[in-house]
Order: sequence, then C-alpha cells, then structure tokens
Amino acid sequence: MSVADAKKTAEQKMQKSIETLKADLAKVRTGRAHVGILDHVMVEYYGNPTALNQVASLTLIDARTIGVQPFEKKMGAVIEKAIREADLGLNPSSQGDLIRVPTPPLNEERRKEMVKLVKTEAEDAKIAIRNIRRDANESLKKLVKDKACSEDDERRAQDDIQKLTDKFVAEVDKLVVEKEKEVMTV
Repeated sequence: MSVADAKKTAEQKMQKSIETLKADLAKVRTGRAHVGILDHVMVEYYGNPTALNQVASLTLIDARTIGVQPFEKKMGAVIEKAIREADLGLNPSSQGDLIRVPTPPLNEERRKEMVKLVKTEAEDAKIAIRNIRRDANESLKKLVKDKACSEDDERRAQDDIQKLTDKFVAEVDKLVVEKEKEVMTV
C-alpha cells in the first residue's frame, strides 16, 4: 500500500458514506409523495420477505399519492397489509388492481421530528467520514513505521486527507440544509 492508495481508498469510502446518506435522506418523508418512502417495505412473497418494488411497480399519481400496481393480482391484499404495517403512517386503499397510497400532509410537530431524524442521519455520516480519516491516518503511520514513506510524505498526506474530510463533511452539511428546507416547506 502506498500513500496514494491510502488517500484514494479514503476518498472512495467517504464518497460511499455520502451516497449512503443520500439514500437514507431519500427515505425521510417530506410533505410530498415520493416512491422512496416505500423502499424498505417488505412483502411476504411465496414465503420469502421481498422488497415491495420487486413485486409491484411504484408510480406517482399526483403530488400526494403513490400508485402501487402489483405484478400479480393476488398480491394486492398482501401489499396493502405490508404498507399499512410498515409504520409509515400511510393508509393504502385498493381501486381494482391499483393500490392508491395517499401521503397525509405533515403537521409541524412531525416535521420537527423529521428534521431531528435528518440531523441524526447526518451526524452518523460525519462520524463514518471521521472514522475513515482515522483509519487512513493509521495506515499512513504504518507506512512510516515500515519505512515505505517519509514523515514529510505522511504529514502532507494527512493534510490532504484532512482536506478530503472537510470537503465531505461540508457536503453532508449542504445535504442536510437542503433536506431540512424540503421537510419544513409546507
């Protein structure tokens, strides 16, 4: 492993943390409907828990309603039950083959809870990024100890890794501000 490898690995892992945060934030409910809130709903399909998007197509009917079209007719009731029991505060209703999932508007208290959730997710992402920085710095120290690089190279690399850390933490903050604004918009 070289200094460049340590930096590249750290950057890739930090980027993965950002991607994970984006995915987690997509699941946080805002006032508008989006199919992402049903991503983690699991449906019993031939005895196996299966992701909802594997047994039905999800579409937006309008700004506040998600349409769920089961691939198999007999799955309708099972999907409806799974959405209701997913503890998302959603109440699906069947209209023939289509299941309509209206998303109720969020009240002020619920919006504040969502903002807290967003901040918690962001803090987790920052901790992950800082842990990656720590691991990268430890691998740099090991390179110096093994005489694979000089202390000057290590110091420069640590500065670069700190700049990367600052960049990704700033990106987390930016994502949080955007999501907060989205959640608090009525």
